[in-house]
Amino acid sequence: MTAESSIDLPALPMFVAEVSSNHARDLERCSEFIRTTADIGAHAVKFQLFRVDALFAPEILAASAPHRAREAWELPVAFLSPIADMCREARIEFIITPFDLAAVEQSAPYVDRFKISSYELLWPDLIKACAATGKPLIISTGMADEAEIANAVEVYKSAGGADLTLLHCVSSYPMPAADANLSAISTLSTAFGLPVGWSDHSRDPAIITRAVHRFGATTIEFHLDLDGEGAEFPSGHCWLPEEIRPVIAACLVDAEADGDGRKVAMPSELPDRDWRADPEDGLRPLKSVRKTYHG
Repeated sequence: MTAESSIDLPALPMFVAEVSSNHARDLERCSEFIRTTADIGAHAVKFQLFRVDALFAPEILAASAPHRAREAWELPVAFLSPIADMCREARIEFIITPFDLAAVEQSAPYVDRFKISSYELLWPDLIKACAATGKPLIISTGMADEAEIANAVEVYKSAGGADLTLLHCVSSYPMPAADANLSAISTLSTAFGLPVGWSDHSRDPAIITRAVHRFGATTIEFHLDLDGEGAEFPSGHCWLPEEIRPVIAACLVDAEADGDGRKVAMPSELPDRDWRADPEDGLRPLKSVRKTYHG
């Protein structure tokens, strides 16, 4: 996506629809994901860019047919440019999770920001490569402890990165509600002084709304499928459009209602301000109104 593209700035929280491996290497299906993301009110769509032979060690691939089979989940690099165009047209952000250094280089001309997955949080070279692009970065923190997260943050900042968001995440698919540990959002925010969101694997509206309303999650990432036919849908962590739409709507309406915190008369109240009781006699309206009132 080019620098001059116009994206609607989201109200907080920012909702990111993760396509993961549900695209089936079909550009028209990718297009439908983008249209659906915009339609349900989310602000960004995220794809993953990996090559299986650069994702897993050779001995794992040699021993594991299921890992080799993930080649069918690879997003073609040729899709990056048309996806960027479609996102621009839909006025949503295009985010890529790169899983190797080549993926950063290949996608940098097209994306609005990058995301580091929980599994790659320990790899400093990948974080540095993302920072070097000047693009904003999201880092998921599933499975990590505070020392590992602190190291990732330091790597990013030392490499010149200046726009970082952390996501509290529990890397199980699906995630048991009892493992959510949403208070870690506050812990990370206090520890690092950064925006902190929630990467959802629960498919539970109550968990998302509590992450937003109780713990101030600034970004909500959720896995999306269109129709229950995606490769990852059977795992149980992917939302369908009509499931997540009301959750997004409720969170954004409530966010708008939060206001800026200044205690002043709001526009809808202004006509009634002068109809308050006058401090001298306790009668409505103020004396200044009574002098010119004609009914």
